[in-house]
Amino acid sequence: MRVLIAGAGIGGLTAALSLHEAGIDVEIVDAARELRPLGVGINLLPHAVRELTELGLADALAASGVTAEEMVHFDLHGNRVWGEGRGTRLGYRWPQYFVHRGELQMMLLAAVRERLGADTVRTGTVLTGFEDTGSEVRVELRDQATGTTSTATADLLVGADGLHSAVRRQLFPDEGAPLWNGVRLWRGITEADKFLTGHTMAVLGTKHVAKFICYPVSREADDRGRALVNWLGEIQLPDDELTETADWNRGGRLEDVLPYFESWDVDWIDVPGLIRGAPEILEYPMVDRDPLPVWTHGRVTLLGDAAHPMYPLGSNGGSQAVLDARVLAYELHRAESPEQGLAAYDKERREPVNAIVLANRHNPGDAILNLVAERAPDGFDRIEDVLTADELAPLARGYEKITHTNDLNVDSPWSIRRTG
Repeated sequence: MRVLIAGAGIGGLTAALSLHEAGIDVEIVDAARELRPLGVGINLLPHAVRELTELGLADALAASGVTAEEMVHFDLHGNRVWGEGRGTRLGYRWPQYFVHRGELQMMLLAAVRERLGADTVRTGTVLTGFEDTGSEVRVELRDQATGTTSTATADLLVGADGLHSAVRRQLFPDEGAPLWNGVRLWRGITEADKFLTGHTMAVLGTKHVAKFICYPVSREADDRGRALVNWLGEIQLPDDELTETADWNRGGRLEDVLPYFESWDVDWIDVPGLIRGAPEILEYPMVDRDPLPVWTHGRVTLLGDAAHPMYPLGSNGGSQAVLDARVLAYELHRAESPEQGLAAYDKERREPVNAIVLANRHNPGDAILNLVAERAPDGFDRIEDVLTADELAPLARGYEKITHTNDLNVDSPWSIRRTG
């Protein structure tokens, strides 16, 4: 079996490693002329770490990221509202990691080139169209540097080409632009002093006024006694109008984000200092797409953000792409035909991930934190004086719905080594 993957992001590269493990030939094309460690921080949830561990990447992950031990909500003054453990602190057998998205991508890329060959990934190559003939997929490609076009053939095509997927666009030509919820995000990475435990994701404030999220993403900085802090400023702008194309790597401006946070005075972290200290600021509108009724059409399927772009809540985007990749390889490995394998992958993954997409649109935490801001705008000493236990409870249930799994300690159900 020969598989062509469009997109060399986290999902596409994990799929290549998993398919190779299953004995399937893989080629990846990516529109970027050079793959570089771009972006900011992300989380890898324990079930995604389990799958990357199955691929032999446990040591590399531990050397790059910071183990996540807790996530805590605070008001904008730094007073604790609610928190719970993460990773092994929550009872999982595998850790959760705060990692730099670009470093994770480079880690996966290095593994692909080492195991599959240096020419496995063709950069600067745009997928412009495809045709499923019933016996193979013919893919039209364009070289970014020369403009020349060529045709490649494969048994299967996997669209792992992100939010603006060319594969998805051909399958669903009338879908239109991504859907925006009126929230703008500004993101950056700043080296600073460690804060709290050194393994904490801190969520301060509320998007209805201003929300700030931060966590460390570098093991190297941690070993030096410092923190490379990934930070995110989130603002609800109901009267704003989205005029630009959503792009994770679009540059932002200090003067657009700093005014929302310049007056913040938290004794355990310098919020305005983190924003000022970022070498680069990125701006992004919070968008997703409506869930699809199918991902798979014959010999063509979707994976990762191409299949299920979601709001960045609950640390799910990259993690779900990893799970997609593992299930895809597992089902193709045990299927009697390529089409049967893709259909099984679609059945296994689509409905659970679509449910997460929809759950992320209704984050109960926003309403609860806004209630804290309304009742105690100047801060508080005890959260019990602000919220009742019943009012606070939906915060925990909301995260349980979108991030927790019941298989805390079971081995991967998609291990090819155990089924091959």
